Amino acid sequence: MPGVHIVTDSACDLSELLCKEHHVIVVPLTIRFGSEELEDRRQLSPEEFWLRCAGKGALPETAAPSPGSFVAAYAQAAADGAEAVLCLTLSSGVSGTYASALTAADTFSDIPVRVVDTRSLTMGQGLLVIAAAEAAAAGAGLDDLVTATMGRIDRVRVYGVLGGLEHLQRGGRIGGAQAMLGSLLSIKPVIQVKDGEVAEESKQRTRGRALAHLVAKVSGDAPLERLGVADGACDDIADVLTRLGAVATEHPLVSVQLGPVVGTHTGPNTVGVCYIVAAGAAGPGD
Repeated sequence: MPGVHIVTDSACDLSELLCKEHHVIVVPLTIRFGSEELEDRRQLSPEEFWLRCAGKGALPETAAPSPGSFVAAYAQAAADGAEAVLCLTLSSGVSGTYASALTAADTFSDIPVRVVDTRSLTMGQGLLVIAAAEAAAAGAGLDDLVTATMGRIDRVRVYGVLGGLEHLQRGGRIGGAQAMLGSLLSIKPVIQVKDGEVAEESKQRTRGRALAHLVAKVSGDAPLERLGVADGACDDIADVLTRLGAVATEHPLVSVQLGPVVGTHTGPNTVGVCYIVAAGAAGPGD
């Protein structure tokens, strides 16, 4: 298929079906359980990951893809007839993936490749990928896709309600949420992605209040361009989806499973709500 092809990494949490639908090539990160290494989505599904997390073993770790993995993805796109590649990676503030993708682009000369740091993750990144893929399918050129993506990045919001902070703390990705640890027993943490890193958004006394607070944040930013929900082994995800059903958004809500890359650092019982504020409606951000 000619035109611009989209490459991303598995932190975007797009399902296999969505990737096929939008002709997106996904480069997997590696998930490590002790000495065992598994490629996200290829050798380890979200279902298998969450089953493993329910055990008593050591917490998993993640590793960024090598530049060679991105070169292979770019070559695949070229072999499929792509005239150019736009690669959208998870935030450089939490992973070396962007650096690997950029190194690969510098060494790949078959077709033009542009790499954009989304400064986001999970469905914040995923929604940017979908938007770019739809525009590419409609005939947008590489420069226009880069410009449009950069214009959306500041309108992306990513919030999460966690079951606890153990995974974030032990994984070293807690960033601005560090101050929450002292009162962990008395709060249900709400986090956000801010300036490309994980940070504290608020302290809520119960999970019910945390979820209500999250829904209020989304509703307050409506109308939205796109809305996505990532389910990290939650037993209350149906309630979250029901509450978000009334939020005004230009495109249908996209619901996915939170995968190993982000789930490794957030732990089970995490719900992520990610969205792109409609153009013209976005304020300066939180």
